Amino acid sequence: MSLTLRTSLGCTEAVIDDDGGLKRFYQVADILSDQLNVKFLDKEDDFDTIDWAFNFHGHSLTLHYNIYTGISIFPSNTRNAPVKDNKAVVELANALEVKLNNADLRKNVA
Repeated sequence: MSLTLRTSLGCTEAVIDDDGGLKRFYQVADILSDQLNVKFLDKEDDFDTIDWAFNFHGHSLTLHYNIYTGISIFPSNTRNAPVKDNKAVVELANALEVKLNNADLRKNVA
């Protein structure tokens, strides 16, 4: 996994996996909840998009999945996101990248 940051939404968006499927989305969600103590507050599941809102160290963020663009995390208040929310996205994405890489390594060794 290689972390990509983009700002096309008007905030910092961390692209976790640009071609990840549902299985990868649920893997990311499991790591967030099991290893990073995230509790999902609101879940919106549509035909081609999933948005799950959560708080991370007091910042309102969204785990996003789309069949065309993959998996990402961004501030829930995209256009008016404070700098500290954008920094929280980067902090979380970096921690998540390490955990996903470790999980992938264990999977490939087994």
